[in-house]
Amino acid sequence: MNTALTLDRYDREILKQLQLDGRLSNQDLAERIGLSASPCLRRVRVLEESGLISGYHAQVDAKKVGLSLMALIHISMDKHTPERFENFESLVCDIPEVLECLLITGQAADYQLKVMVRDMDAYQDLLLKKITRIEGVTGVHSSFVLRRVVDRTIIPVEVH
Repeated sequence: MNTALTLDRYDREILKQLQLDGRLSNQDLAERIGLSASPCLRRVRVLEESGLISGYHAQVDAKKVGLSLMALIHISMDKHTPERFENFESLVCDIPEVLECLLITGQAADYQLKVMVRDMDAYQDLLLKKITRIEGVTGVHSSFVLRRVVDRTIIPVEVH
């Protein structure tokens, strides 16, 4: 069950339904996908044990906890060495405002960070006191998100 090619329609439907509602009871999940509870539970356990289901989480409304500013930050590094990248990645993982860190190509930047902060003052603190102090960071270009047009967390599991 390590590749999408080995998933049958029940497995794909389990993945789809649990992504839509990770709090579904096994009985409700079984009813939605057309299996009895016992084989449904076995399939979910296999998907979890194989790593295809890597966890469950609650989605929190950022604005309701006081975080209203999202920024995308392109980071350029001075050296393209494994050590420099490992150091940057380990340090950026410890910054709670960083929601996502992507090593990218096709840009003048090496990394793209997605960050969420309270306001512009908090963004300035994050940038000047944390991100630009990481050894090797030579360039920073920020873009601020005006509106989320698509905001999905669901991975498409249908075979086309």
